[in-house]
Amino acid sequence: MRCPFCAHEHSQVKDSRPTEDGAAIRRRRQCENCGARFTTFERVQLRDIVVLKSEDKRETFDRSKLERSIALACRKRGVQSERIEKLASSIQRQIETSGESEIKAGRLGEMAMEGLKQIDSVAYIRFASVYKDFREAKDFEDFASNVKDVGSQNLADS
Repeated sequence: MRCPFCAHEHSQVKDSRPTEDGAAIRRRRQCENCGARFTTFERVQLRDIVVLKSEDKRETFDRSKLERSIALACRKRGVQSERIEKLASSIQRQIETSGESEIKAGRLGEMAMEGLKQIDSVAYIRFASVYKDFREAKDFEDFASNVKDVGSQNLADS
């Protein structure tokens, strides 16, 4: 594993433990060159997934990109990072176990919205505002008025 600080090729594993209900391994590593410590995650990847974007563009599924977009929607909302990781893992698992090697970007966005709807209503609306590409304030207002506030109850459960 390459060190993110000095790009040295070798690091030593200091600690390993399962995370995400056993779906991943968290490893604490130390660079043999500069001594910096960093964390890596190992996850099972059942198959390569291709995301079908608009205009017939294809892109390899990037779990970290999905996780970043969910985290951005949850920013300053008090949603624990573990819940964001769990949601991203759940979406990835659903795609992999579907048997399909391709997924439309729209379906991926819908899956993220479904998960966010259960976690935090404000994060759900934030994600939807980008995903649905509202053109006018009225579109946003109509969408937001149909959202039930489940976020406060789910934050208390976490």
